Amino acid sequence: MALLVQKFGGTSVGSIERIEAVADIIIRQRQQGHHIVAVVSAMSGETNRLLALAEQVDSSPSPRELDALVSTGEQVSASLLAMALIRRGYPAISLLGDQLGIRTDNLFTKARINDINSARLRQEIEHGRIVIAAGFQGRDLEGNITTLGRGGSDTSAVAIAAAINAQECQIYTDVDGVYTTDPRIEPGAWKLSSVSVQVMLEMASLGAKVLHIRAVEAAAHYKMPLRVLSSFNVGEGTRVDYEDEGMQQQTVSGIASKREQALIFINDCSNDGSTLANIVELLAEKGIEIDMINQVNQKVGKVDYAISVPSLELQQAMSLLQESGALSGAKIDSRDDLAMLSIVGAGIKTNTPITGRFFRVLADENIDVVVASSGEIKLSVLIERKYLELGVRALHAAFLTASE
Repeated sequence: MALLVQKFGGTSVGSIERIEAVADIIIRQRQQGHHIVAVVSAMSGETNRLLALAEQVDSSPSPRELDALVSTGEQVSASLLAMALIRRGYPAISLLGDQLGIRTDNLFTKARINDINSARLRQEIEHGRIVIAAGFQGRDLEGNITTLGRGGSDTSAVAIAAAINAQECQIYTDVDGVYTTDPRIEPGAWKLSSVSVQVMLEMASLGAKVLHIRAVEAAAHYKMPLRVLSSFNVGEGTRVDYEDEGMQQQTVSGIASKREQALIFINDCSNDGSTLANIVELLAEKGIEIDMINQVNQKVGKVDYAISVPSLELQQAMSLLQESGALSGAKIDSRDDLAMLSIVGAGIKTNTPITGRFFRVLADENIDVVVASSGEIKLSVLIERKYLELGVRALHAAFLTASE
């Protein structure tokens, strides 16, 4: 008998038919004697519908009220799934973030979990109930509803699993595991039976959508066994490993991509040690993600920076920078037609022929590199968005032509 946390995404609970199918998955595990905590997202499309309603009322709605609104999506799917299980004779109860004891900071729309008081959750499990947890949400110290931002339900699931010492956290989605790249772009992509947590962290941060970066970070911190599965097809999925032994040992494990990327140019900044710190702190305070920072030019007393951010956050980032007194006199501009393309794998930095081959593949396809960045196990570039699919397919053919 095991204690399992199972997370089901929006497509997995996107209709009553799909909710019934999720109930089947949970019941099969329950019949094997396992205790189950299921974490659910809002039904597919529901969060976007709620955001559209907010937009009709106010183009710049209060972040606090926006969280109160969009958090209702998970409440609906949690209640419906609990009803489906109860109707079949299985004791179940739906719990919201506050009832789960999830406490967060007060960065509305992008909150982070501070701690979980799992007493209520453990009590329900001890009474034999299947707990259906509303993902993506919590409460701050003042009792306000908060949401965890993109991938928040994944993060909820891993945090809950760690809080109750679950044997495994299973992420059910519409794909049957982690692939070498997005199979919707490259049909020849193949599923990995296992992937190291370090590689998974990089792939998630660089755009692999199957797991969110904050969920993988939490799993790595707690060493929580993690598995990606499909709620549509039965299979073993992909296991996230914490040990190197027995793992697949390709130097390049995957190709990751982010379609909507923008680049901010901050020119003629004061060339002192605090300028870059001021820029990063300003954006970090609002939870704006920075993917790359490049010093692109240096003149007497002045310096130019190029900083990449998600396109969705470009407008907010530009406003913050333009209004900052710390950047007085700097010229700020941007472009929003870029995408990030990356290869990920152990030993990329030390295997220098891989770097040369990476850039040769792009050159042969006449894909210009706007900005490049490298790390221990990744190599990333910004390219024009219109060439993203071509770049993914070309790199996959060059580095990942073999299948399991």
